[in-house]
Amino acid sequence: MDNCVVRQAIKDQRTDAVIGYELLIQEDQSSLYNPSADSVAANTMVSFLSENSDRIFKDKKTFMTFTPTLLFRNTPKIFDKERVVIQIEDNIVVHSLAAILISKYREEGYHFAINDFQFTPKYFSMLEYVDYIKIDISNKLDEEQKKSVANVVDMAHGFQKEFIATGVNSKEVYDCAVELNADYVEGNYISGATMTKTSKMDFMEGNLYQLIVEITKDEPDVEVLEETISRDASLTYALLKMANSAYFAVHHETTSVRQALVRVGISQLKQWIYLLSFEDKENSSEELLKTSFMRAIFASALVKKLKGFVINSSDAYLMGMFSTLEYMIDAPMSDILYEIPIVDEVKTALVSREGKAGRLYELILCYEKAEWSEIKTIAEELGLKTNEMAQIYMDSVEEVNNIWDNVVGMNEG
Repeated sequence: MDNCVVRQAIKDQRTDAVIGYELLIQEDQSSLYNPSADSVAANTMVSFLSENSDRIFKDKKTFMTFTPTLLFRNTPKIFDKERVVIQIEDNIVVHSLAAILISKYREEGYHFAINDFQFTPKYFSMLEYVDYIKIDISNKLDEEQKKSVANVVDMAHGFQKEFIATGVNSKEVYDCAVELNADYVEGNYISGATMTKTSKMDFMEGNLYQLIVEITKDEPDVEVLEETISRDASLTYALLKMANSAYFAVHHETTSVRQALVRVGISQLKQWIYLLSFEDKENSSEELLKTSFMRAIFASALVKKLKGFVINSSDAYLMGMFSTLEYMIDAPMSDILYEIPIVDEVKTALVSREGKAGRLYELILCYEKAEWSEIKTIAEELGLKTNEMAQIYMDSVEEVNNIWDNVVGMNEG
């Protein structure tokens, strides 16, 4: 089932200004909840990393819920500490190492919110570390319940904390939040949740396994990491999306896997791979991935035979690699490529098959279908010799098969 990454606005109750968004995951149109299990939280973050953009998140804070396991794995360090607010729930508060864990992040400059605060010693022990206290007031409208929430608001302000009223889904609840003197409000009455549909990306478990093996070494080999990621369309796409996201303070576009690895760094790459390991890969589209890899190898090799061509071999490789993405992601190719910094000639080729790069792409597709007449026409048009193409194709097939056998062997091992 497709998930939706949902961002719900948090507004200043007095000025109506949006101060940030809470990131949630919605499994279907009726199920909206905070991620509480490691796998759900991890999948939310993977979706976030692959879908976030300046068009969506801009310069606002993002409130995200982290489980104990994700905190112990240093997962928050994937994100800019100035722009992420770590939300903690009861599973963190009651943890025996909670204070040590939270204080470590706090010393490093991270900010915290505590969900559904309770008047218990454990919750009070967390107060020195948090910036925001959140309570769902949607079902707390009678006088006794409002008085209880009012006490929390007064306590929060007394400790110089800010109070966020959540569950503000109607005017009645909004009026209650105003009466309670909440600093911020969140809910459908304030702003409808904005959803970004995300389909799970398909990648080969063998590729992921090799990444895990390499990244856990004392000195990971960047060339091995680059080679492994570069043969998997979805891993390449996801890494480039992440490396070019606002969370990595991008000043120059990252256009290759090697550049992305340098941009992200080994430490954050480890966290990304860790999050990917939670993904359910039972329905992995192996043939699509193999097709994209074959096209990438073939296109790159062909361009090396073309002098002064409009794209270089690296761009041609990405053209082949990304050619199957619209079958892996439920979106038009133009939308998928919108935020990926690949050259315009490649984007045009993949979207409309126009231009010289488009003709090269068409040639590759014709070769797959053995349309010999069209192959001869396009090859002559581009200045390629058909006999050389045949050898290049066979060499590409052999290279792909050799690598794929190793990857599949990892899956079965």
